[in-house]
Amino acid sequence: MAEFDFPKVRRDVFKVTSLYDPSDDKEYWLSKTPEERLEAVELMRQIIYGYDPTTSRLQRFFEITRRQ
Repeated sequence: MAEFDFPKVRRDVFKVTSLYDPSDDKEYWLSKTPEERLEAVELMRQIIYGYDPTTSRLQRFFEITRRQ
């Protein structure tokens, strides 16, 4: 996938709702194609972790402990 042009966030617009209010998020994402959903996940991943084309996977690490 190519690097995304990150959308601008409008920080002057927000809505406060209750967690108990019904949401239309599920209907919205079900209306999208699987490709559009994957693109959205990749965009969110790049926003959170950054875009580095040299890293193709998450790094793993091991920790050795002594069990007593």
